[in-house]
Amino acid sequence: MTKNAWRQLVQRIVKSEMSLRGVKYQSLSERLLEVGVEQSADNLRNKVNKGIMGADLLLQILLVLNARPITVQGLQEILAELDAEKG
Repeated sequence: MTKNAWRQLVQRIVKSEMSLRGVKYQSLSERLLEVGVEQSADNLRNKVNKGIMGADLLLQILLVLNARPITVQGLQEILAELDAEKG
């Protein structure tokens, strides 16, 4: 897997959880602030769209979104979908 595939994986997971809960970037920013994490909506949008963020921010985002559990099987499925879309 390429670095880009891993970044797309991060992007898909976060966007999927946001979509599932109807959370926009401003709301995500506010939720993060409630747990002491200061990130502007624009900054979050850039990080999510690029799929580049620290592990700490990824975990904080998943926490405030009350995200579904992430399984190895789920990650493999998303990576397979990304690979199929590429080819």
